[in-house]
Amino acid sequence: MDAGVAGIGAQSAVVVPARATSVQVAGWVLRSAVAADIEVIAELRATVMRADLERLGRYDGHRVRQRLRDSFSMQHTSVIMIDNELAGCVTVRPADGRQWLEHFYLAPHHQGRGLGSAVLRTVLEGTDTHGVTVGLTVLKGSAARRLYERHGFVVENQDPIDVFMVRPPGASTAAGSRPH
Repeated sequence: MDAGVAGIGAQSAVVVPARATSVQVAGWVLRSAVAADIEVIAELRATVMRADLERLGRYDGHRVRQRLRDSFSMQHTSVIMIDNELAGCVTVRPADGRQWLEHFYLAPHHQGRGLGSAVLRTVLEGTDTHGVTVGLTVLKGSAARRLYERHGFVVENQDPIDVFMVRPPGASTAAGSRPH
């Protein structure tokens, strides 16, 4: 795999696309986010999270979009492209002594085809190389939790809405050796 290493915070770096280039892997490309992506990603977030948030009685269309706008970081976000179409995004940012996997969304018509696993493997290869623990939050009852568990994440804590998961560097994964 041909990826640039972009520094993520002062303590570590993860493999992400170099700022001036893209990474092509099995039909998808990661590119650095730009300001123009914010609204498209906010809409994607609202679409992807709607069913789970409604199930939890927490859906508010304005709030779900605004939370993305308020936390969007071009520096730490990569956009997943397939055939010049925005297929999803992923943010990996440093905080609290670990990398946080956030805003990992795939357009519904790209879900269930192995793209999420491929992107997650790419991110985790970088964090493993640098010995970095990865944390994330997933909504309680979300199908995404199974994806994270297949890649070595375990529950660290939970509340009535969120499940906080963590993956130490090099955690073995059932999906790590399977092609998707």
